[in-house]
Amino acid sequence: MISIMRLIKRFVITLILSLLILLVLNIVLIVTVLQNDRESMGGWGTASQLAETLNAGPDGKYELPEEGRRMLEQGNTWAVLVQDGTGDVIWHSENLPEEIQLHYSAAEISWYTRGYIEDYPTTTAAMGENLIIVGNPKERYWKELYPTWNLDMIKNLPRTILIFFGANLAIVFLIYFIVVSGILRSMKPIVQGIQALPGGGDMYVKEKGLLSDLAAALNQVSEMLRCQEYELKKKEQARADWISGVSHDIRTPLSMVMGYAADIEEDAKESEEIRQKAGIIRMQSVRMKNLVNDLNLASKLEYQVQPVKSEEMNLMTLLRETAVYFMNLDIEGKYPVELAVDRMQISEGSFYGDKELLKRAVHNLLLNAQIHNPAGCQIRMELSEYPELFCITIEDDGIGVTDEQLEKLRNTPHYMLSSGTASEQRHGLGLLIVQQIIAAHGGRVEFGQGVKRGFRVDIFLNKSGKSIKVEGDN
Repeated sequence: MISIMRLIKRFVITLILSLLILLVLNIVLIVTVLQNDRESMGGWGTASQLAETLNAGPDGKYELPEEGRRMLEQGNTWAVLVQDGTGDVIWHSENLPEEIQLHYSAAEISWYTRGYIEDYPTTTAAMGENLIIVGNPKERYWKELYPTWNLDMIKNLPRTILIFFGANLAIVFLIYFIVVSGILRSMKPIVQGIQALPGGGDMYVKEKGLLSDLAAALNQVSEMLRCQEYELKKKEQARADWISGVSHDIRTPLSMVMGYAADIEEDAKESEEIRQKAGIIRMQSVRMKNLVNDLNLASKLEYQVQPVKSEEMNLMTLLRETAVYFMNLDIEGKYPVELAVDRMQISEGSFYGDKELLKRAVHNLLLNAQIHNPAGCQIRMELSEYPELFCITIEDDGIGVTDEQLEKLRNTPHYMLSSGTASEQRHGLGLLIVQQIIAAHGGRVEFGQGVKRGFRVDIFLNKSGKSIKVEGDN
């Protein structure tokens, strides 16, 4: 709603500025028009100029010079000169209309001075004791016959104009407020519906008001999302069931393969070559069994059906036990593990979590170093403590990862990479399980390059058990 109010505020400011600009432009236009009309003085100026131009000859007859005739022609006007006292027309222009009389009484002169002669608007000017009357075209001027104005009204004209302007402005704002209120009433349920969409669940907006079409479209989107969510859940459930079924069904044949391979490997009657091959079959079967178990665990963690216990543990002890277990399986000693823990920096405080799952995560990282460095490598484990969290660092000095591979690890969903090349090593399911286990404990996993350009993993665990945000989060 904040953005909507900001939009309405912008509309109101735009409306006010538009009205002010329109008012200023109209005032400038009116002043310009009035100024131009004043400069020309209308028909009154023509009458005054004609009085100055008309001359009386030696014989007493009046003559209009060329300049005066040109002025009458340009204005399409005519003129008469009325003698004082008699009211007779002693001179008139050549284009005098036939219906214009040549004698006027004092009453007629008084009327024609402020009004019309045969519908011709007239203007006058004094020429000595006589009077010049100029007749203008019928459609040129409009004259008030009774131009009497109250002086107080003229003095209060600015205030009156402001009152009228304020009243008009109030009416405009009232109309605008009524319209905006209607739009807001229609938009409120739509905005609430849009805000409710990410949370899922049922959402319906009544399709009425000014924005009924938008409400209908929003309801269609909501229904579409519900259908998509339902279909997605069905697919996810089907995948989880399939993984669980495969994991269960494959255990029996794998156990038989492992058992027979172990028997052949231990049979002294068989040749050394046969026993070695049986050993390879057994080890690969064990690896396959672990992969199936990892796949099943990853599926359970992803759909949050794997219970996460909360028990007190000591992280130093956990790391030490995991390292000893891993080295006991390393018969050739190609993957020595160094555990670096500063006892002076690590507090006696314990961490609460699922001990077996955390062991599984650490063990997967050790196996990851073993799998991707067949020639062997040195593995270093370090436990650090900060005011709010613990940090477990596991890095090796093996072949490591390139910057491109590291970028893919950080940005590929689930860290499951498919290179398209069977011979190219990749980090996959084991790292996915590590990330899921740590996320279930409210922590965060970061991948990087070690000091010797090997592969490095940092595990951040919050002491409070709440989710944490470390450098690199957006």
